[in-house]
Amino acid sequence: MGILSGNPKNEPMHYGEIFSVWETSMMAKGMVSCYEAYMSHAGDKDLKKMLKDLLDQAKLEIKECDELLTDNGIAPAPGLPERPPAKLEDIPVGARFTDPEIAAKIAADTSLGLVSCSKTMGMSIREDVGALFAKYHLTKTALGVRILQMNKEKGWLIPPPLQIKRPEEK
Repeated sequence: MGILSGNPKNEPMHYGEIFSVWETSMMAKGMVSCYEAYMSHAGDKDLKKMLKDLLDQAKLEIKECDELLTDNGIAPAPGLPERPPAKLEDIPVGARFTDPEIAAKIAADTSLGLVSCSKTMGMSIREDVGALFAKYHLTKTALGVRILQMNKEKGWLIPPPLQIKRPEEK
């Protein structure tokens, strides 16, 4: 079979795989920067726990994706500077993100992350790359369920228009 046989880690990555891994690392680095700021803005303890779990996942993705890129001779995206912590009381009310705003943003980010993982899994010809993104997809699915449950419990979920009364069938 040639170049695409044997241990997948010895196979070359194609440009789509390279870009997807690089993009995932860059997006995770942006999430770490953003979610660290959200930690200073959040007041709800459940939201803070969710942000911590999302930060842990983003840091894991950065580590694993950057290692994969480096092992394949590709320079990873540079990291962003670490944010200093701030106290919620020190952030002016007009400049503060509210808990429902933060919760909506992390829900949207997690949803987009699922789509990105699915795209990468579908395009991968290296089994290890596809499996890595399947792992991320599974984790993001579990986090997304927890975010949805939290948003419902806290009354933060703004549903799209609901079909309460269905048209009668003819």
